[in-house]
Amino acid sequence: MHRVGSAGNTASSTRPRKEKRFTYVLNDADDTKHCAGINCLAYLKASTSESCDYLFSGSRDGTLKRWALNDQSPSFSGTFESHVDWVNDAIIVGDTLVSCSSDTTIKAWNCFSDGVCTRTFRQHSDYVTCLAGAEKNKNMVASGGLIGEVFIWDIEAALSPVIKSSDSTPEDENVTNGNSSGVPLGGPMSTLRVVSSTNNITGNHSNPNGYSPISAKGHKDSVYALAMNDAGTILVSGGTEKVVRVWDPRTGSKNMKLKGHTDNIRALLIDSTGRYCLSGSSDSMIRLWDLGQQRCVHSYAVHTDSVWALAATSSFTHVYSGGRDQSLYLTDLSTRESVLVCNNEHPVLRLALQDDTIWVATTDPSVYGWPAEGHAPHKILQKGGSFLAGNLSFSRARASLEGSAPVPVYKEPSFTIPGLPAIIKHEILNNRRHVLTKDTAGSVKLWDITKGIVIEDYGKVSFEEKKEELFERVSIPAWFTMDTRLGCLSVHLETPQCFSAEMYAMDLNLTGFNEDAKINLAHETLKGLLYHWLIKRKPKSGNSGNHNLSNGVDGVGGKSSSTDPAVRNASLTRVESSDADMADHSQSSASTFSVFDFPTDSPPSIITEGAQSGPWRKKCIDLDGTEDEKDLPWWCIECVINSRFPKENTKCSFYLQPLEGSPVPSVTQGKLSAPRILRIHKVVNYVVEKFLLDKPSDPASNDGSFGLGTGQIQFPALGDSSLRAGVKPWQKYKPTIEVLCNSQVLPPEMSLATVRTYIWKKSDDLALQYRIVQSR
Repeated sequence: MHRVGSAGNTASSTRPRKEKRFTYVLNDADDTKHCAGINCLAYLKASTSESCDYLFSGSRDGTLKRWALNDQSPSFSGTFESHVDWVNDAIIVGDTLVSCSSDTTIKAWNCFSDGVCTRTFRQHSDYVTCLAGAEKNKNMVASGGLIGEVFIWDIEAALSPVIKSSDSTPEDENVTNGNSSGVPLGGPMSTLRVVSSTNNITGNHSNPNGYSPISAKGHKDSVYALAMNDAGTILVSGGTEKVVRVWDPRTGSKNMKLKGHTDNIRALLIDSTGRYCLSGSSDSMIRLWDLGQQRCVHSYAVHTDSVWALAATSSFTHVYSGGRDQSLYLTDLSTRESVLVCNNEHPVLRLALQDDTIWVATTDPSVYGWPAEGHAPHKILQKGGSFLAGNLSFSRARASLEGSAPVPVYKEPSFTIPGLPAIIKHEILNNRRHVLTKDTAGSVKLWDITKGIVIEDYGKVSFEEKKEELFERVSIPAWFTMDTRLGCLSVHLETPQCFSAEMYAMDLNLTGFNEDAKINLAHETLKGLLYHWLIKRKPKSGNSGNHNLSNGVDGVGGKSSSTDPAVRNASLTRVESSDADMADHSQSSASTFSVFDFPTDSPPSIITEGAQSGPWRKKCIDLDGTEDEKDLPWWCIECVINSRFPKENTKCSFYLQPLEGSPVPSVTQGKLSAPRILRIHKVVNYVVEKFLLDKPSDPASNDGSFGLGTGQIQFPALGDSSLRAGVKPWQKYKPTIEVLCNSQVLPPEMSLATVRTYIWKKSDDLALQYRIVQSR
């Protein structure tokens, strides 16, 4: 075995640089629904009487969706897909939808578009958790995130096209998800503005073409909530420091700090004038602050657990609140009268008020609309069951324990936007192609990750029992990793590990291949995923079909995409498809043909990044062929276009000796090496062939036997055409040779890797024995 270098090493570096990862997300057949919890909601009121209202939802599945709010029921209107992690918040400024994510980016979209991201901003260095906008100053947006980062953006300036100067570099542009539409996607790489100890803003001019947002520094820890008044003159923020900070968003300077909460602040609202502020906290309290007096004027003990969401009426006289206790309350801020509007089945994450409907987002993939009486909220309080909110957090908790919990006003929602059950459990089966999953509805399904489809829906059965039922005693290298963070299956491929798994074509039930043809699972999977990209791709001028990596050129546009070409060349192997391997397929190594086809009605989404772009996400069928090494990992391009990929060690070393006490002579001396997927029947054939070469056949016998001692040994004729037609030898002939390991007779169809894993069970080289079995 030899050590394979990693691209990106320098002469003085001893730590290999990790190559970019390629991920694909398997989508359910119904792509119009979310498949994970809803983190945010944004409501857009119709601008004319002829148009309808819209509701935007951002999910933990990494997508945003637009819903048309018709009189009858909400209907799906579009998907916005570009984030590669949870969407944490979204707001609407004019006709622009702004979203933020755990992928550390902020993205801008046209609210009425078909879901194309118009610009990505990569200013934050950690999760972006919250956004806030000014109603009357639609250019101003604030973003907050972990490690205390708060930035104030001028959206109009940030979205302006970049004018390149003569000294600009490709890194000055921030290209999002490889999109080449007419909309300018190459946003400026924002440069941090530093706030000095005297709160003076200083600009960093290292990027002459980039827009730099204002940095509001002061938080020492994570920020979870932001709010801004209509004029954009006051910004409030809160997080794990348990205080409400007040800023001037025009300069980023700190105005004041309000203390009172005893736990994390998770929700903030500010009235249109900027005088009053509402805060919800994990201490279960809601507090009303007078910013002019710089003090808390009211506290409301309504919930029995963390308050995560707030939505106030336009007059700021009543507030809806929800949180971890799964309850939605309406509270009169002046009289302190409160009522339980409804109970949900999951914790409430976000609220959006639309006239007479309050939309509720929870950790469930569905969105629920409950009656709100938006213009006359007091009518709900008059329905009965109201109580007076206490001042201390334990007062509601104590009332709940004493059995005096309020009765909800409404039992069922007026509207439901259904989602899909999220996958919460998965098991990769031993064949390394099938994955067993269980979702929140209890359904158990079997997926084929090399085709991106559900091959069996078992319904609501025991996951553990089904896993045991599907157990196979086979050993295939772990060529991918997987998670269900997005509520669906995300399959991760990393070089060179992903190229370690091979299988015989006949074991994949592929027709037209020779018996010995081997399929590299990652190679064919990548070709299937990038099929639409490959058929749309136009080779660059001067790009020939045969590329030489010895000069450090990757063959894609003739550019070197590694800082260490020699290392890259050493780690790649060109894999050609010979005539023997593909009897009925004459495609070259650069062919678009793949043995794995992915569906086009529910295509997988690709998540990856190239040499210059940040991570991006897009449906595989939406790739337009213009993506290159700036957008895709170089090793994926080399694999798909040129069939070049690192040749992992797929060999297995073993000793082959006669069984002790057997009259069979030894046919080998020393150690043998063969592919890990080699079947035991091939070892049997090897032994028989050795007998033929060493012991000439009896001239009197023409039935494929030869004499050894006093017995006749039968074996299949090596020239039998049935072997070349794909018929397994052990299906037609009674073996005359048995192979054993640890005194166990090995089945002819078992591979060397499987023998090593389940029979040998040692780190030493495998030891096999053989013996004669007289034919019957």
